[in-house]
Amino acid sequence: QVQLVESGGGLVQPGGSLRLSCAASGFTFSRYAMSWYRQAPGKARELVAVISGPGLSTRYIDSVKGRFTISRDNAKNTVYLQMNSLKPEDTAAYFCYANLSPGDNYWGQGTQVTVSS
Repeated sequence: QVQLVESGGGLVQPGGSLRLSCAASGFTFSRYAMSWYRQAPGKARELVAVISGPGLSTRYIDSVKGRFTISRDNAKNTVYLQMNSLKPEDTAAYFCYANLSPGDNYWGQGTQVTVSS
């Protein structure tokens, strides 16, 4: 069965960095785009970044461009989100997401990122 397991969240001061990881299993990882979403308290879940299967194409929401980098290691079935220059407004639960086909999509359990002094 498909599993997505995130790790790497935590408490960090403004301006700090964190790297999130999402270990995937149960499907042919390299064939599918992978995404990171986040959800802050009281807000809708939003797409943060997407990376194509081969890892050659990426997209970001405007608020994280130049600060966050999505990458993947297809040999390790893992997708990463490197987050630099973190701001308090980046505080949220971060989720890994895989959409294998219409209606066949999966979420990880989430990892909390808190940016606070």
